[in-house]
Amino acid sequence: MRIAIGCDEAGIQLKDTLRDHVASKGYEIVDFGINEGEVVLYPDKAKEIAEAVAKGEFDRGIIICGTGIGMAITANKVPGIRASVAHDVFSAERLVKSNNAQIITLGQRVIGPESAKTVIDAWLVSEFQGGGSLSKVERMIEIDKEYR
Repeated sequence: MRIAIGCDEAGIQLKDTLRDHVASKGYEIVDFGINEGEVVLYPDKAKEIAEAVAKGEFDRGIIICGTGIGMAITANKVPGIRASVAHDVFSAERLVKSNNAQIITLGQRVIGPESAKTVIDAWLVSEFQGGGSLSKVERMIEIDKEYR
């Protein structure tokens, strides 16, 4: 699995921690930045990563800011992307298992590094289950296409 990761200035430490953690699990992870001392508008970083995932350059994306909320809102503006905040294991699993979302967003101001690792671990091994969620995800895709 190929994963993109990035953040704004409010998420640098958590981004670095998760980048190293995911790499240690054997996944290919590409850091879209930013680094200490840099400043970026979080919508620009969310758009950059969401576009890369939507184009198929990456299987999934991890985006971090202060809360994860603004990143999720922005990533969902990119056609074909399903993104959400998850700060607990159940939500991280459901993100993929029920919603087939490609992007998880987190907030450095809301979750500690060890909890974030646990959340990311659950997200990494989760796969879309289809079943009763399939028609709902298909409908999300149809609605998305109405606005392209």
